[in-house]
Amino acid sequence: MMSLISDDAEVISLLEGLRSTRAIRRYLDEPIPDADLSTIVWHASRAPSGSNRQPFRFIVLRGGERAVAAKALLGQAFRSGWADKQRHDGYTTGSGAAEGTPKSRMAATMQHYVDHFEQTPVVVLVCLQRHRDASPYEGASVYPACQNLLLAARALGYGGALTMWHHMVESELRALLAIPDDVALSACITLGKPQGAHGPIRRRPIGELVFEDGWGETPAWAIDPEGTEFTQAGPRRG
Repeated sequence: MMSLISDDAEVISLLEGLRSTRAIRRYLDEPIPDADLSTIVWHASRAPSGSNRQPFRFIVLRGGERAVAAKALLGQAFRSGWADKQRHDGYTTGSGAAEGTPKSRMAATMQHYVDHFEQTPVVVLVCLQRHRDASPYEGASVYPACQNLLLAARALGYGGALTMWHHMVESELRALLAIPDDVALSACITLGKPQGAHGPIRRRPIGELVFEDGWGETPAWAIDPEGTEFTQAGPRRG
């Protein structure tokens, strides 16, 4: 099989990709070439799914007439969604109001993201072609493809973010893009060349996340690698 990766692409291991792939919300004003986009979605399509039905579908929005209109709809939705989240989650109070804190930096990144949404090089609506009534478990057959897509983008030097605010304009998107009623709009992924870089990723210690033989029983082998950086975000601890 001919390689789908260009000779000048950065080569990273699978574990390095898993370790360092984070949400990227600031993009350079550069298009993603057709060949790279094909490579990204091809690897996304290798994801597992229930009964190997491969129900995921990808609507790629770049610079076409309907794509521009869809990005405009999404931009309005994302700005509205972020404004609500900003108020609800206290991004303008406490540590969010202090310059240089993790919360204020996240707020600045999110504001840039929504303010420049229409300039995002590529937006991918990840859809699910249903073969039965809607189920709370159907995401198991589409979200692995989303993660594959993000990891493939990382491998080629791009970055992305998986979002859900597209639901605020779902009916308009369906009409504009002729999406059938039996197709679920499961995710909206933005892609582009990062203004910054991937990693390091800060998460909770795995000892707080992994149990053995019952809830709350942390195994002795659940040890983070040396140099792991941790976050304070997330649910209240202990």
